[in-house]
Amino acid sequence: MVTSHNSPPKHSNRPFLILFSIITATIIILDQLLKYLILTLHPQKDFGWVYIHLITNTGAGFGILAGQTIWLAMVSFFVAIGLIYYYRYIPQQRTIQLLFALFLGGVIGNFIDRAFRGYVIDFIDLKWWPAFNLADAVLTISAIGLVIYYWHDEEE
Repeated sequence: MVTSHNSPPKHSNRPFLILFSIITATIIILDQLLKYLILTLHPQKDFGWVYIHLITNTGAGFGILAGQTIWLAMVSFFVAIGLIYYYRYIPQQRTIQLLFALFLGGVIGNFIDRAFRGYVIDFIDLKWWPAFNLADAVLTISAIGLVIYYWHDEEE
């Protein structure tokens, strides 16, 4: 079935919607659970190549936009709403569904922190890279995967 990018596909996307929802919810739950544990236990664990400890971040990745929590929360909110609204346009393929679900889970995970705590909890410190959390990791992985997917798609 050929569909244009302007209209949603005509076939049922229910199995993919279920997969998408489960992956998104799993990422949000795991992200918030890990952040809760870090916030309550305050670990200081150095494993040589990675240091696990509580870091609060009022900005975005790499320390940019520090103190812009409200603005970043609003951006996250509208990105999440937009992705949910335009879900029907996401191709019904496992890889792309997985990548967008990871992306949405990461966006919502960090949105929850910004909206309810006023900062994002980071805790994975590689010592040579800015500290991050599970939501950041899946956002990065999914963004790279989406670029590769669409770049490869354009070449065909």
